[in-house]
Amino acid sequence: MFDVNTVIVIVVLLLGLVMLGVHVAIALGMTSVVGIYMVTGKFRIVEATLASTAAEALRDFTFAVIPLFMLMGEFIARSGAMTDIYMAINRGVRRLPGRLAVATVIGNTIFSFVTGVSIASAAAFSRIAYPQMKALGYNKGFALGSIAGSSCLGMLIPPSVLMIVWGILTEQSIGRLFLAGILPGILLAMLFLIYVIGTAIVWPEATGEKRMQDQAALDGLVPGGTQQPGGWTVLGSFSGIGFIVAGVLGGIWFGIFTPTEGAGAGAALALLFAFTKGMRTKQLLAAIFSVGKTAAPILILLLTAALYSRTLAMTGVTSAIQSFFLESGLSPYTILALMVLVWFILGMVIDSISIMLLTVPIFEPLAAALGFDRISFAVVGILAIEAGLLTPPFGLLVYTVKAAIEDKTVGVREIFRHSIPYWIIMLIGIISIVVFPAIANYLPDLMF
Repeated sequence: MFDVNTVIVIVVLLLGLVMLGVHVAIALGMTSVVGIYMVTGKFRIVEATLASTAAEALRDFTFAVIPLFMLMGEFIARSGAMTDIYMAINRGVRRLPGRLAVATVIGNTIFSFVTGVSIASAAAFSRIAYPQMKALGYNKGFALGSIAGSSCLGMLIPPSVLMIVWGILTEQSIGRLFLAGILPGILLAMLFLIYVIGTAIVWPEATGEKRMQDQAALDGLVPGGTQQPGGWTVLGSFSGIGFIVAGVLGGIWFGIFTPTEGAGAGAALALLFAFTKGMRTKQLLAAIFSVGKTAAPILILLLTAALYSRTLAMTGVTSAIQSFFLESGLSPYTILALMVLVWFILGMVIDSISIMLLTVPIFEPLAAALGFDRISFAVVGILAIEAGLLTPPFGLLVYTVKAAIEDKTVGVREIFRHSIPYWIIMLIGIISIVVFPAIANYLPDLMF
């Protein structure tokens, strides 16, 4: 039964804990316990709800999708295949202005099909692309902005971790969500390329055009001074990654196996591929440890988010918020703009997974009640949340890039400044999908 005092306590307590720096998982759990107790008045019911929610969450095989897809991306990242592909793209676009930044955007687009995590893309390309751009005389801010900005594609193009989380929270088909991210991801990548090439033409100093005498020396080298990979090596890298992506995602879309089974197959294939490319046992253990450190907190967050969703239903918070906005007289697009604004603001202070867990259980039913398509709204939400990774003062992608390059001559503020154009392009992408939902819906409607 709806009680306004309970709603106020839940909202204020949750926001207060988050703003005080309490971990989001703990804040969600504490708020849920308080909310359920205020509704029922019995600790026995609180304990029973906690136990049943945890048991259901742990039995759900869907939760295994996240670490398995992350393992797939980590194995491929450590195989060295992306370095081969990046160098091949670099040579292929040699006639384009700002070719190293162009190669970075294209490389990040390809890598997004195997990683599912923007942070992994940012860390990998900071080590692959930045040394070459720095050596050729690229403006450091422009170079790092292209890495951080294009890394956002990792959370939009499948297998995206954010899409998996969205699917779990809203009980939507993960396969449909994966398909919905492809065309918007390609659109975003094309807009990034237009910006990079346009900047290279208008501001040639940003791309080292005044140091073209060094071009020939760099054409035959990769970071560290090793030789350009041979044609068969590049072909093997392209073929291996293409086979894994086509097999895993194609199998999910055509109903051959579930997302969980596909993630498991992808991780196994990526492991075999990485070993054929020379990965050793030490790197294998490092990959597993890295995924464990990243995935474990996400799974704990999902468990407390499930409890939080139950609390919202029991206390009537979701219904109250829906009623408030539906009766406010505001247009659906104004309400949508407010939701996007909330996502942008939250992106300044907390990470994308936490933002999703806090807001999606409330925003998604509200959007459905306003008449917005659920699939296209999911893509809009993921884009808005992902933009938070580039938003100061705590844009996680920017800090990841800064940590990966270990270059004290470039500051975080400069990377943020050069990431602004990519943030604006993502906003353009959001508006495009709101105006033309078919961008997100075309492939899901075609395949399902």
